[in-house]
Amino acid sequence: MHLADRRRLIPNLRVMGVALPVLTGLAACGPVSVAQAERSCLDDARLAAGPRTHIAVGIGSDGHSVRPSGGVAVELSGDYVMGRDPAEVFDRCVLRRSGEMPTRPLAEQPGWRG
Repeated sequence: MHLADRRRLIPNLRVMGVALPVLTGLAACGPVSVAQAERSCLDDARLAAGPRTHIAVGIGSDGHSVRPSGGVAVELSGDYVMGRDPAEVFDRCVLRRSGEMPTRPLAEQPGWRG
């Protein structure tokens, strides 16, 4: 390969080095299948129905002493605070992620207990 050809190739490699990660990132933001969107949007609907609480209790040791430990976490969504209907939250989420409406309403989704 001649020196002039190499010099023309180097800028092209730089462009590819920048463009490839950007294009890969954009592809990850694209729409997903309706089934996949329905599964992931169930969590948004659950949080719109009410806050989620996690309680942890345990005992730890550093080899010399034993210590009790514990914690409480509350997960709260803006949809719950705004009083939005979980079914509407679900429908909007599926439409936003897949570009299509859900195949079944929220009440008929496997795993939904509302």
